[in-house]
Amino acid sequence: MATTPADSLAALEELRAWQTALRAQFPIITAHPDLAYLDSAATAQKPQAVLDAVHTYLTTSNANAGRGTYTWANQTTALVRDTGQRIKEFLRDPGPGQSGVHFVSGTTDGLRTIARDWLTAFLSDGDEIIVPFADHQANILPWLEARDLLARQGIRVLVRPMPYQPASGDYDLAALDRLLTARTRFVAASHVHHVYGGDMNIHRIRRLVGPRVAICLDAAQSIGHLPVSMTELDVDFAVFSGHKALALPGSGAIWARNTRGPRFTPGGWSGSPNTTGIVSLKAALGWLDSAGMGRIERWTRALASRLTDGLRTLPAYDILGCRRSLAADTQVQQRQGIVTFRHRAIDSGDLGFILFSHGFMVRSDSHCQGSAGEKQGSVRVSLHVYNTPEEIDQLLAVLATLE
Repeated sequence: MATTPADSLAALEELRAWQTALRAQFPIITAHPDLAYLDSAATAQKPQAVLDAVHTYLTTSNANAGRGTYTWANQTTALVRDTGQRIKEFLRDPGPGQSGVHFVSGTTDGLRTIARDWLTAFLSDGDEIIVPFADHQANILPWLEARDLLARQGIRVLVRPMPYQPASGDYDLAALDRLLTARTRFVAASHVHHVYGGDMNIHRIRRLVGPRVAICLDAAQSIGHLPVSMTELDVDFAVFSGHKALALPGSGAIWARNTRGPRFTPGGWSGSPNTTGIVSLKAALGWLDSAGMGRIERWTRALASRLTDGLRTLPAYDILGCRRSLAADTQVQQRQGIVTFRHRAIDSGDLGFILFSHGFMVRSDSHCQGSAGEKQGSVRVSLHVYNTPEEIDQLLAVLATLE
């Protein structure tokens, strides 16, 4: 059943007091009431609980992990281990005894690590992989690097482009079905598209490819933004960045299911972990769980729907991707808290400067999209729990003056 403007309005009214209390917990937001931060897909702001956890750690027990026998070192080692378990719980891991969590500096680092240290061992001469060339470049280049590395060893791997629906930017599942062969071994995909804001329905990809094909999920725009369940998704890897999930920059993780192909183990020597980043990640996941991921998703989807509906009344703007926010079980993908658009006469970079002059911080460029993506820049509004309906209405009012 489609989400309607009335549904979105009801969600905003129902959750208003809850959101007001949560917004007050973000110091950078409350310190700048005259600014609207609308760039959470690039990096999310941090609640006080995350800042407090990092400060407490650095002033009471800061030490390296896995390298000492004194109390602070032991506490830090335990904290790293416990955060790995916390991530499994947060992701609704169906087999925590089999899976692994490995800390990385972010999504790009994690995807490249999987490509270098796992995929090259998984593939054989003549195998095929499917890569999403209109997604973020972090989910494209590592797989091409793995192909080239194998080619230098005399192992030929065919890279097939993931097909897309031209109007919406969703994966074209009927065309994907026709691409699959007996040699398809691996599919790279995004959970939520960083430009179009669509939930890419990974569970349908799993049904198409069957049980033997490995799937690696770029979850940078989903973890920390909506409920994520590895039980439901049945992927082999999920990779995310801490800074997009309310934690500090330079933190992130690979979750590996370890049921298809060789067990994932990062190669090389394991250096000192980013302990402050890991501390912040554990605190962020705790804060998100307490806030309620389902409510966070409802709030940001309602804001995105409000913005989309408003933009549809302004003829000077073109909305990228699906123009409506729809229910999860529809054949048309639902829009999450990302809305991307262009003005038909004003350059997107110029539009970004104009909006900032009115207090709106948005992303305005090509969004690091791959070669099969948009050829022009655009303005992206990406939302989180600290954003308000008033910010959306004020943004729409400014955009209307530029008609």
